[in-house]
Amino acid sequence: MDKPTIPEVLSLVKAYLEKDGNGVGGSLHIVLDDGNVEDSHVEFCIKWAREHNDEDGVKLGELLLRMSKTQRLKLSNLT
Repeated sequence: MDKPTIPEVLSLVKAYLEKDGNGVGGSLHIVLDDGNVEDSHVEFCIKWAREHNDEDGVKLGELLLRMSKTQRLKLSNLT
């Protein structure tokens, strides 16, 4: 499986944040807004998204999980 690039995922993140409507990262808040980029943080967010029927959050979380921690942090700083 290829590692997603920041430009590929950034547009999806922006769309996800716009969908949320209040400018916070929804189910992925602790990763996208707070910069908590460890695998365990992303896995927590995916679990939360599943429990709250946030299919977009699950899909985006799974993409984030395939990225490096450095990529996740850069992405968090861009949003």
